[in-house]
Amino acid sequence: MVLVIRLAITAFAIWLAARWVDGIDIIYPKEKDDWWQFVVLAGIAIVFTAVNALVKPVVKLFSLPLLILTLGLFLLVINGLMLLLTAKITETTEYGLRVDGFWTAVWGALVISIVNWLLGVLVPDGKD
Repeated sequence: MVLVIRLAITAFAIWLAARWVDGIDIIYPKEKDDWWQFVVLAGIAIVFTAVNALVKPVVKLFSLPLLILTLGLFLLVINGLMLLLTAKITETTEYGLRVDGFWTAVWGALVISIVNWLLGVLVPDGKD
């Protein structure tokens, strides 16, 4: 249940980033009903979560010297790259996430991180 709530928070954060940051768009079938927007958004959230779970730890390991040198600020770049990778993966289908450039991805990743952090405080992690 916690995983579903976290995926919903991630989907909401991606939706907010698409609303607030110019250059980030969610492509979904316009001729269908609004339910398809939720389905596409859930798919994007699943891909984003998988990318963050599988690719991000490896990238963080290889960029450890830069992370230490920049006192962790390089994580913004890594988060932007993970958003770009999510966009490239979902663009292989007809629908998905479209990000116009690197700095747009960094701003979008910043919005997603802040929203995930703010709403993630409300969700118990099940470690109690």
